[in-house]
Amino acid sequence: MRVIVCGAGIIGVTTAYELARKGFETIVVDRCAGVARETSAGNAGVIAPGYVTPWAAPGMPRKVLRYLGKPAAPVIFRPRASVSQWRWIWRWLKNCSEAHYRINKGRSQRVAYYSRERLHHVRSELGIEYEASQGYLQLFRSGKDRELAAPALAILREAGIAHQLLEPDMCLAIEPGLMAREAPLHSGLFLPDDEAGDCALFAERLAARLQDEGVVFRLRTTIEGLASSDSGRIVGVAVRDEAGRGEFLEADAVVLAAGVESVALARPLGIDLPLYPVKGYSVTLRVSNEAFAPRAAMIDEAYKTAITRFGDRVRIAGTAELSDDALTPRATPCNTLLTVARDWFPQGIAIPMKPDFWIGRRPMTPDGPPLLGPTPVGGLFLNVGHGSSGWAMSLGSARAVADVVAGDAPDLDLDGLTLSRYGG
Repeated sequence: MRVIVCGAGIIGVTTAYELARKGFETIVVDRCAGVARETSAGNAGVIAPGYVTPWAAPGMPRKVLRYLGKPAAPVIFRPRASVSQWRWIWRWLKNCSEAHYRINKGRSQRVAYYSRERLHHVRSELGIEYEASQGYLQLFRSGKDRELAAPALAILREAGIAHQLLEPDMCLAIEPGLMAREAPLHSGLFLPDDEAGDCALFAERLAARLQDEGVVFRLRTTIEGLASSDSGRIVGVAVRDEAGRGEFLEADAVVLAAGVESVALARPLGIDLPLYPVKGYSVTLRVSNEAFAPRAAMIDEAYKTAITRFGDRVRIAGTAELSDDALTPRATPCNTLLTVARDWFPQGIAIPMKPDFWIGRRPMTPDGPPLLGPTPVGGLFLNVGHGSSGWAMSLGSARAVADVVAGDAPDLDLDGLTLSRYGG
């Protein structure tokens, strides 16, 4: 049985891995020259199930409005004359209540914890190195920042997730480089079981292993459409290579794992995917002084910006920008990243005159959890909508979708994680 995976980001590559382990002939198609070259390329690298949080949260609408026009902001909203944008916003607003937040956070964390188990299994099986680190430190600049995190702390306590509230001196014991900080440090929250690692590096090394095992990667290849039979079942994918040559790839099943590009592929088949690209920014800088540099991963709660150590590099990643599809860097989010780097590690991180900023279009659902599993179209399956937590949810989502394709009962409870929650 042949299965085609549309998309070669971290979601597509891990899906291919799980499908291959099920014995399927697997083909991965992507327009880029390599795997993990777009949304997966510059993410924060954090695998923190306890911190996986829907963007639709209590107080978030007020926060969006409060940051309008500010020179450094974690959230940016640029309204458009777009039906799809305002429809998504309306759905998002309806999910910003405390009750919806708790449900959606629970669903997202269910995927993330299962995914971490799968990641450890894959790492043990294949021995892939990806500059991993252990522990995740949340930094509060003020008592107000800590107060705003109260709902998330309550969920951590109820779920029995290991965590520690720390005074500033204990934060320094975990991250000594903070001693040279210029930002105020009120307190911290430490999640010892969470971790981080280079998502793109993991995807590249996993893809190389899969190619050795016979998985086919059709890169530099544009997906032009999905084809179905008269009975409405998927029969293949129409593609075009970089030389302009068209080809039809027959398939018994197709998994959409192409992020926001999945919307256009599903629409002709009558499927309306509720995804919108919420843009994220990052910059990768060099360590300049080991004594004052970060050791592992942390997040500035005020700016919702992560700081992650990868070898001799430091990734600063954050900002949620709800605007257009353009990937041109904007000054405000870029300034936010550099502000966070300078505030916490002014002597440990080198900032060049012209930093190279990365922008990714994160495929986000209005309520937060991803869309996994079956669709009304026979042979078409979804693995999309992970937002900013694709790396944290990748292996778990991939295994669950592969189970569904194979007709097996997934170990992951898919209640509330399928398209059916939107009536589709």
